[in-house]
Amino acid sequence: MLGSWGDMKMGLLAGKVAVVTGSGGGIGRCHALALAKEGASVVVNDVGGDRSGSGAGKSMADKVVDEIKSMDRQAVANYDSVATMEGGRRIVKTALEAFGQLDILVNNAGILRDKTLLKMDEAMWDAVIAVHLKGTFACTHAAATVMKDQGRGGRIINTSSTSGLLGMFGQSNYAAAKAGIAGFTRVCALELTKYDISVNAIVPIAKTRMTEDLPRYADLKEGELDPSHISPVVVFLASDLGKDISGKFFLIRGPHISAMEIKTTEGVKKNGMWTPKEIAANIDKIMGW
Repeated sequence: MLGSWGDMKMGLLAGKVAVVTGSGGGIGRCHALALAKEGASVVVNDVGGDRSGSGAGKSMADKVVDEIKSMDRQAVANYDSVATMEGGRRIVKTALEAFGQLDILVNNAGILRDKTLLKMDEAMWDAVIAVHLKGTFACTHAAATVMKDQGRGGRIINTSSTSGLLGMFGQSNYAAAKAGIAGFTRVCALELTKYDISVNAIVPIAKTRMTEDLPRYADLKEGELDPSHISPVVVFLASDLGKDISGKFFLIRGPHISAMEIKTTEGVKKNGMWTPKEIAANIDKIMGW
């Protein structure tokens, strides 16, 4: 379902090199194909495990590489885990060894280990935080270092979630990681702007193997939240069309695109110290209700 976004011979990303983590399937695969279609050479990173992070294999990444090559584009596979600093460095090194540069990083890799708070154990918490939050840090650190040294800027696109920004029952580990990615994105956007490196985040809502059996996706019609809807935003942010946008969050649900922002209510001010009873009496105005 990838759209037609430009001339196949040139494209918006001609001459660029992109890394997409967790791109052996689902949303990541759509990103890799979309970036390649617009002319980017792509490192397809995937450990080949299931959605819980168990197992490993090369076939998922290799299949996407073959798809990209069938489009007469360039791609190589990488099978490292994003969850260590060394893994992040090796993923970036793959781009440099194969294509000599790195211009775009899409942090997409993720796993799910859902449990309510009182049923969650330390291993479930640590695994999800490691892949999502530490993985985003590890790959961004390695990629931004290279982009800075290259001296021609770059584009980093992270992946947050409504679970992190709004909350979701049974996903305290995943939500904490995705909320952390949101804060990390804002800070990186501030710090890396002097190197002409933009940092943004997408907030995708899509039906994939990560989400297909969740109750809120049960009644969807076929193709209603196809993951390919997410990738045009990634291509836009990765290209010169989005070069002046940084530190922003894009919510994508099917063909509907919105910006997500943190809002502050007008609030109430008084002279002197508040008392708890005065706060209670003014809570509606304070909260903006």
